[in-house]
Amino acid sequence: MNVLEAERAMGDHRPMPLTLRPPRSHDETALLRMHDQLAEDGFALLQHDGTWDQVLAAVRRESLGVDLPPDRVRCDFLVADVDGVPVGRVSVRHELNAYLHEIGGHVGYAVAPEHRRRGYATEMLRQSVALLAAGGVEQVLVTCDGDNAGSAAVIEACGGVLEDVRTRGDETKRRYWIATGSDERP
Repeated sequence: MNVLEAERAMGDHRPMPLTLRPPRSHDETALLRMHDQLAEDGFALLQHDGTWDQVLAAVRRESLGVDLPPDRVRCDFLVADVDGVPVGRVSVRHELNAYLHEIGGHVGYAVAPEHRRRGYATEMLRQSVALLAAGGVEQVLVTCDGDNAGSAAVIEACGGVLEDVRTRGDETKRRYWIATGSDERP
Protein backbone atom coordinates (compact mmCIF):
# COMPACT_ATOMS: atom_id res chain seq x y z
CA MET A 1 0.00 0.00 0.00
CA ASN A 2 1.44 3.38 -1.00
CA VAL A 3 1.17 6.59 1.03
CA LEU A 4 -1.89 7.90 -0.83
CA GLU A 5 -3.72 4.60 -0.43
CA ALA A 6 -2.86 4.55 3.29
CA GLU A 7 -4.11 8.11 3.77
CA ARG A 8 -7.34 7.29 1.95
CA ALA A 9 -7.84 4.19 4.09
CA MET A 10 -7.47 6.39 7.18
CA GLY A 11 -10.13 8.81 5.98
CA ASP A 12 -8.08 11.29 3.94
CA HIS A 13 -10.13 11.82 0.81
CA ARG A 14 -7.66 13.87 -1.21
CA PRO A 15 -7.78 12.83 -4.85
CA MET A 16 -5.08 10.68 -6.35
CA PRO A 17 -2.98 12.41 -9.03
CA LEU A 18 -5.21 13.27 -11.98
CA THR A 19 -4.00 13.62 -15.55
CA LEU A 20 -5.82 14.86 -18.63
CA ARG A 21 -5.13 12.84 -21.77
CA PRO A 22 -6.74 12.10 -25.13
CA PRO A 23 -9.09 9.11 -25.20
CA ARG A 24 -7.60 5.77 -26.27
CA SER A 25 -8.99 2.66 -27.88
CA HIS A 26 -9.14 0.82 -24.53
CA ASP A 27 -11.31 3.60 -23.02
CA GLU A 28 -14.36 2.62 -25.06
CA THR A 29 -16.21 0.57 -22.44
CA ALA A 30 -15.57 3.00 -19.57
CA LEU A 31 -16.47 6.12 -21.57
CA LEU A 32 -19.59 4.61 -23.12
CA ARG A 33 -20.73 3.61 -19.63
CA MET A 34 -19.98 7.11 -18.33
CA HIS A 35 -21.83 8.59 -21.34
CA ASP A 36 -24.94 6.57 -20.47
CA GLN A 37 -24.73 7.55 -16.78
CA LEU A 38 -24.38 11.26 -17.52
CA ALA A 39 -27.10 11.18 -20.19
CA GLU A 40 -29.54 10.59 -17.31
CA ASP A 41 -28.51 14.07 -16.07
CA GLY A 42 -28.96 15.54 -19.56
CA PHE A 43 -25.19 15.73 -20.21
CA ALA A 44 -23.69 14.36 -23.43
CA LEU A 45 -20.25 13.06 -22.50
CA LEU A 46 -19.36 12.01 -26.03
CA GLN A 47 -19.80 14.65 -28.70
CA HIS A 48 -19.56 12.34 -31.72
CA ASP A 49 -21.49 9.36 -33.07
CA GLY A 50 -20.31 6.24 -34.83
CA THR A 51 -17.99 3.37 -34.06
CA TRP A 52 -15.34 3.93 -31.41
CA ASP A 53 -12.68 4.31 -34.12
CA GLN A 54 -14.86 6.98 -35.79
CA VAL A 55 -15.30 8.77 -32.46
CA LEU A 56 -11.54 8.77 -31.86
CA ALA A 57 -10.89 10.04 -35.40
CA ALA A 58 -13.41 12.86 -34.91
CA VAL A 59 -11.77 13.79 -31.58
CA ARG A 60 -8.36 13.95 -33.30
CA ARG A 61 -9.72 16.12 -36.15
CA GLU A 62 -11.38 18.47 -33.68
CA SER A 63 -8.16 18.75 -31.68
CA LEU A 64 -6.30 19.73 -34.86
CA GLY A 65 -9.10 22.01 -36.04
CA VAL A 66 -9.43 20.03 -39.28
CA ASP A 67 -12.69 19.58 -41.22
CA LEU A 68 -14.80 21.16 -38.45
CA PRO A 69 -18.54 21.58 -38.94
CA PRO A 70 -19.54 25.26 -39.07
CA ASP A 71 -20.81 25.27 -35.46
CA ARG A 72 -17.63 23.75 -33.95
CA VAL A 73 -14.28 25.25 -32.87
CA ARG A 74 -10.90 23.64 -32.28
CA CYS A 75 -11.32 21.62 -29.10
CA ASP A 76 -9.39 19.07 -27.08
CA PHE A 77 -11.60 16.30 -25.68
CA LEU A 78 -9.59 14.90 -22.77
CA VAL A 79 -10.16 12.03 -20.38
CA ALA A 80 -9.58 12.72 -16.70
CA ASP A 81 -7.52 9.74 -15.59
CA VAL A 82 -6.75 8.74 -12.01
CA ASP A 83 -4.45 5.76 -11.62
CA GLY A 84 -5.49 4.38 -15.02
CA VAL A 85 -9.23 4.83 -14.40
CA PRO A 86 -11.28 7.38 -16.39
CA VAL A 87 -13.18 9.47 -13.83
CA GLY A 88 -14.52 12.19 -16.13
CA ARG A 89 -13.83 14.29 -19.18
CA VAL A 90 -13.19 17.87 -20.24
CA SER A 91 -13.67 19.71 -23.49
CA VAL A 92 -11.12 22.49 -23.80
CA ARG A 93 -12.25 24.92 -26.52
CA HIS A 94 -9.45 27.11 -27.82
CA GLU A 95 -11.75 29.87 -29.05
CA LEU A 96 -15.34 30.97 -28.65
CA ASN A 97 -18.05 31.16 -31.28
CA ALA A 98 -21.31 33.03 -30.57
CA TYR A 99 -22.96 30.07 -28.77
CA LEU A 100 -19.91 29.32 -26.64
CA HIS A 101 -19.55 32.99 -25.71
CA GLU A 102 -23.17 33.13 -24.62
CA ILE A 103 -23.76 29.69 -23.05
CA GLY A 104 -20.97 27.11 -23.48
CA GLY A 105 -17.66 28.71 -22.50
CA HIS A 106 -14.09 27.58 -23.07
CA VAL A 107 -14.31 24.51 -20.83
CA GLY A 108 -16.97 21.85 -20.38
CA TYR A 109 -16.39 19.14 -17.80
CA ALA A 110 -18.14 16.25 -16.12
CA VAL A 111 -17.25 13.69 -13.47
CA ALA A 112 -18.83 10.24 -13.39
CA PRO A 113 -21.31 9.90 -10.50
CA GLU A 114 -19.24 7.32 -8.60
CA HIS A 115 -16.19 9.63 -8.64
CA ARG A 116 -17.81 12.85 -7.48
CA ARG A 117 -16.97 14.82 -4.32
CA ARG A 118 -13.28 13.93 -4.42
CA GLY A 119 -11.90 17.17 -5.88
CA TYR A 120 -11.60 15.81 -9.42
CA ALA A 121 -13.75 18.51 -11.07
CA THR A 122 -11.66 21.26 -9.48
CA GLU A 123 -8.42 19.66 -10.65
CA MET A 124 -9.85 19.05 -14.14
CA LEU A 125 -10.83 22.70 -14.46
CA ARG A 126 -7.52 23.90 -13.01
CA GLN A 127 -5.56 21.87 -15.56
CA SER A 128 -7.86 22.97 -18.40
CA VAL A 129 -7.32 26.64 -17.54
CA ALA A 130 -3.54 26.02 -17.51
CA LEU A 131 -3.76 24.44 -20.99
CA LEU A 132 -5.66 27.44 -22.33
CA ALA A 133 -3.20 29.85 -20.68
CA ALA A 134 -0.31 28.00 -22.32
CA GLY A 135 -2.12 28.50 -25.64
CA GLY A 136 -2.36 32.25 -25.11
CA VAL A 137 -5.92 32.57 -23.78
CA GLU A 138 -5.87 35.29 -21.12
CA GLN A 139 -9.50 35.11 -20.02
CA VAL A 140 -11.28 31.76 -19.77
CA LEU A 141 -15.06 31.70 -19.83
CA VAL A 142 -16.61 28.86 -17.83
CA THR A 143 -20.35 28.43 -17.47
CA CYS A 144 -22.62 26.21 -15.43
CA ASP A 145 -26.34 25.68 -15.05
CA GLY A 146 -27.93 28.35 -12.92
CA ASP A 147 -28.98 25.83 -10.27
CA ASN A 148 -25.71 23.83 -10.16
CA ALA A 149 -24.20 25.00 -6.87
CA GLY A 150 -21.50 22.30 -6.96
CA SER A 151 -20.17 23.41 -10.34
CA ALA A 152 -20.37 27.08 -9.33
CA ALA A 153 -18.23 26.25 -6.28
CA VAL A 154 -15.68 24.45 -8.49
CA ILE A 155 -15.43 27.43 -10.84
CA GLU A 156 -15.09 29.88 -7.96
CA ALA A 157 -12.39 27.68 -6.36
CA CYS A 158 -10.43 28.01 -9.62
CA GLY A 159 -10.65 31.81 -9.53
CA GLY A 160 -13.88 32.28 -11.47
CA VAL A 161 -15.54 35.68 -11.12
CA LEU A 162 -19.26 35.75 -11.89
CA GLU A 163 -20.05 38.15 -14.72
CA ASP A 164 -23.76 37.46 -15.04
CA VAL A 165 -26.54 34.92 -15.36
CA ARG A 166 -28.09 34.52 -18.81
CA THR A 167 -31.15 32.74 -20.05
CA ARG A 168 -31.47 31.39 -23.57
CA GLY A 169 -34.65 29.45 -24.19
CA ASP A 170 -35.00 27.12 -21.21
CA GLU A 171 -31.27 27.26 -20.37
CA THR A 172 -30.08 29.46 -17.52
CA LYS A 173 -26.31 29.75 -17.27
CA ARG A 174 -24.00 31.37 -14.75
CA ARG A 175 -21.06 32.90 -16.67
CA TYR A 176 -17.67 33.17 -14.97
CA TRP A 177 -14.33 34.51 -16.17
CA ILE A 178 -11.02 33.12 -14.93
CA ALA A 179 -8.00 35.36 -15.56
CA THR A 180 -4.85 33.58 -16.69
CA GLY A 181 -2.57 36.51 -17.46
CA SER A 182 -4.56 39.73 -17.62
CA ASP A 183 -7.15 41.50 -15.52
CA GLU A 184 -9.14 42.64 -18.55
CA ARG A 185 -12.15 40.81 -19.91
CA PRO A 186 -12.54 40.48 -23.67
